[in-house]
Amino acid sequence: MPSWMETLFAVLALPQYGLSSLFLAAFISATLVPIGSEPALVGLLLLNPDLFWPAIVVATLGNTLGGMFDWWLGYEAHQIADKFAHSKTHLKALEFLERLGPKACLLAWLPVVGDPLCSVAGWLRLPFWPCAGWMLLGKFLRYLVMTPLALWVLPH
Repeated sequence: MPSWMETLFAVLALPQYGLSSLFLAAFISATLVPIGSEPALVGLLLLNPDLFWPAIVVATLGNTLGGMFDWWLGYEAHQIADKFAHSKTHLKALEFLERLGPKACLLAWLPVVGDPLCSVAGWLRLPFWPCAGWMLLGKFLRYLVMTPLALWVLPH
């Protein structure tokens, strides 16, 4: 690995930078950009195990805010999506989301479908704060379960 990369990783692992880097990774991973925040979270905790709860909270907040950004994008994209309004898959997804309402955002933690789900919730104009609350709960539970499992599996 190049020395500049080692230096960058060493700086980002410092507690004062690690949490902000984790927040950014969690935010970006909740958008439609296909990256995960778990490697950043687990890496930070392997280097700084005493940051377990602050890291869980920061990752949850970053990921939830990213999901809320997705909600906003969906809300604003309502006009564009009208051209797909009559496809069978689209109608089934809308029926599912309308039946569950904001509680569907609890599934925002799921890979592949979770982030677009937040956008569709916004597009459907489901209430923002209930959606944000369900996103927060789902993402917190994901980090709370996945992080200890990853730390247990990875050698350190």
